[in-house]
Amino acid sequence: MTNVLARDPFLAAPFRLMDEILRTGGNGKSVTGFTPALDIRETEEEYWLLFDLPGVKPEDVSIEVNDQMLTVSGTRVPSAEPGGKAQQIERPFGSFVRNLTLPKGVDSEAITADYAHGVLALKVPKPATAKPKKISIATTQTSIGK
Repeated sequence: MTNVLARDPFLAAPFRLMDEILRTGGNGKSVTGFTPALDIRETEEEYWLLFDLPGVKPEDVSIEVNDQMLTVSGTRVPSAEPGGKAQQIERPFGSFVRNLTLPKGVDSEAITADYAHGVLALKVPKPATAKPKKISIATTQTSIGK
Protein backbone atom coordinates (compact mmCIF):
# COMPACT_ATOMS: atom_id res chain seq x y z
CA MET A 1 0.00 0.00 0.00
CA THR A 2 1.31 3.45 -0.90
CA ASN A 3 2.12 5.81 1.93
CA VAL A 4 -0.12 8.79 1.20
CA LEU A 5 1.72 11.16 3.53
CA ALA A 6 5.00 10.66 1.68
CA ARG A 7 3.33 11.44 -1.66
CA ASP A 8 1.15 14.34 -0.52
CA PRO A 9 2.17 17.28 -2.72
CA PHE A 10 0.20 19.69 -0.58
CA LEU A 11 2.00 18.85 2.65
CA ALA A 12 -1.21 18.03 4.51
CA ALA A 13 -1.32 19.64 7.92
CA PRO A 14 0.44 17.17 10.22
CA PHE A 15 -0.99 18.98 13.20
CA ARG A 16 -4.63 18.97 12.06
CA LEU A 17 -5.80 17.01 15.12
CA MET A 18 -4.09 19.51 17.42
CA ASP A 19 -5.63 22.36 15.42
CA GLU A 20 -9.10 20.82 15.88
CA ILE A 21 -8.53 20.42 19.62
CA LEU A 22 -7.44 24.04 19.95
CA ARG A 23 -10.34 25.29 17.82
CA THR A 24 -12.89 23.40 19.89
CA GLY A 25 -11.36 23.98 23.29
CA GLY A 26 -10.90 20.21 23.62
CA ASN A 27 -14.60 19.55 24.28
CA GLY A 28 -15.90 19.30 20.72
CA LYS A 29 -17.86 22.56 20.96
CA SER A 30 -16.82 25.07 18.34
CA VAL A 31 -15.21 28.23 19.64
CA THR A 32 -13.55 29.98 16.70
CA GLY A 33 -15.14 28.45 13.61
CA PHE A 34 -14.61 25.15 11.91
CA THR A 35 -12.28 23.28 9.60
CA PRO A 36 -14.04 21.96 6.49
CA ALA A 37 -13.27 18.39 5.49
CA LEU A 38 -10.97 18.08 2.49
CA ASP A 39 -10.29 15.26 0.03
CA ILE A 40 -7.34 15.44 -2.36
CA ARG A 41 -7.42 13.23 -5.44
CA GLU A 42 -4.77 12.81 -8.09
CA THR A 43 -5.07 11.95 -11.77
CA GLU A 44 -2.34 11.89 -14.43
CA GLU A 45 -3.07 15.50 -15.41
CA GLU A 46 -4.28 17.26 -12.25
CA TYR A 47 -5.08 17.30 -8.56
CA TRP A 48 -8.67 17.65 -7.34
CA LEU A 49 -9.31 19.36 -4.01
CA LEU A 50 -12.82 18.73 -2.66
CA PHE A 51 -13.96 20.83 0.29
CA ASP A 52 -17.19 20.00 2.16
CA LEU A 53 -18.95 23.34 2.67
CA PRO A 54 -22.65 22.62 3.20
CA GLY A 55 -24.59 25.73 4.11
CA VAL A 56 -21.84 28.06 2.86
CA LYS A 57 -22.80 30.38 0.02
CA PRO A 58 -20.29 30.58 -2.86
CA GLU A 59 -20.06 34.36 -2.40
CA ASP A 60 -18.91 33.77 1.20
CA VAL A 61 -15.84 31.78 0.03
CA SER A 62 -12.51 33.27 -1.02
CA ILE A 63 -9.79 31.40 -2.95
CA GLU A 64 -6.35 32.98 -3.24
CA VAL A 65 -2.91 31.89 -4.43
CA ASN A 66 0.20 33.67 -3.21
CA ASP A 67 3.49 32.14 -4.38
CA GLN A 68 2.92 28.42 -3.74
CA MET A 69 0.32 28.90 -0.98
CA LEU A 70 -3.33 28.20 -1.82
CA THR A 71 -5.73 29.69 0.74
CA VAL A 72 -9.42 28.83 0.90
CA SER A 73 -11.35 30.85 3.47
CA GLY A 74 -14.90 31.81 4.20
CA THR A 75 -17.77 32.04 6.63
CA ARG A 76 -20.81 29.95 7.49
CA VAL A 77 -23.51 31.87 9.31
CA PRO A 78 -25.73 30.18 11.91
CA SER A 79 -29.06 28.94 10.69
CA ALA A 80 -31.87 31.45 11.10
CA GLU A 81 -34.67 28.89 11.05
CA PRO A 82 -37.84 30.04 12.83
CA GLY A 83 -39.35 28.22 15.71
CA GLY A 84 -38.28 29.07 19.21
CA LYS A 85 -35.08 29.11 21.17
CA ALA A 86 -32.34 26.66 20.19
CA GLN A 87 -31.96 23.82 22.69
CA GLN A 88 -28.82 22.35 21.14
CA ILE A 89 -26.48 23.55 18.39
CA GLU A 90 -24.00 21.06 16.93
CA ARG A 91 -23.61 22.30 13.35
CA PRO A 92 -20.47 24.43 13.29
CA PHE A 93 -20.51 27.99 12.03
CA GLY A 94 -18.13 30.89 11.89
CA SER A 95 -15.06 31.49 9.79
CA PHE A 96 -12.62 28.96 8.38
CA VAL A 97 -9.25 29.01 6.64
CA ARG A 98 -7.41 26.16 4.91
CA ASN A 99 -3.86 26.72 3.63
CA LEU A 100 -2.22 24.26 1.25
CA THR A 101 1.25 24.36 -0.27
CA LEU A 102 1.06 23.77 -4.01
CA PRO A 103 3.75 21.80 -5.85
CA LYS A 104 6.45 23.92 -7.50
CA GLY A 105 5.62 24.97 -11.04
CA VAL A 106 1.82 24.96 -10.73
CA ASP A 107 0.25 27.61 -13.00
CA SER A 108 -2.08 29.45 -10.60
CA GLU A 109 -3.92 31.02 -13.57
CA ALA A 110 -5.02 27.52 -14.68
CA ILE A 111 -6.68 26.60 -11.34
CA THR A 112 -10.46 26.35 -11.67
CA ALA A 113 -13.20 26.20 -9.05
CA ASP A 114 -16.74 24.83 -9.11
CA TYR A 115 -19.33 24.76 -6.32
CA ALA A 116 -22.27 22.36 -6.34
CA HIS A 117 -24.33 20.61 -3.65
CA GLY A 118 -22.20 22.01 -0.82
CA VAL A 119 -18.89 20.81 -2.29
CA LEU A 120 -16.23 23.19 -3.54
CA ALA A 121 -14.11 21.44 -6.20
CA LEU A 122 -10.78 22.94 -7.22
CA LYS A 123 -8.93 21.54 -10.22
CA VAL A 124 -5.19 22.16 -9.95
CA PRO A 125 -3.28 21.20 -13.11
CA LYS A 126 0.00 19.41 -12.49
CA PRO A 127 3.19 21.15 -13.49
CA ALA A 128 4.84 19.68 -16.59
CA THR A 129 7.66 18.23 -14.49
CA ALA A 130 5.24 16.26 -12.29
CA LYS A 131 3.46 14.53 -15.15
CA PRO A 132 4.68 10.99 -15.87
CA LYS A 133 6.39 10.55 -19.21
CA LYS A 134 5.86 7.37 -21.19
CA ILE A 135 8.80 6.08 -23.18
CA SER A 136 8.00 3.73 -25.99
CA ILE A 137 10.19 0.75 -26.75
CA ALA A 138 11.29 0.39 -30.33
CA THR A 139 12.08 -3.01 -31.79
CA THR A 140 14.71 -3.40 -34.46
CA GLN A 141 16.15 -6.31 -36.37
CA THR A 142 19.70 -5.57 -35.31
CA SER A 143 21.10 -6.90 -32.07
CA ILE A 144 23.30 -4.92 -29.75
CA GLY A 145 26.79 -6.32 -29.35
CA LYS A 146 26.99 -8.42 -32.55
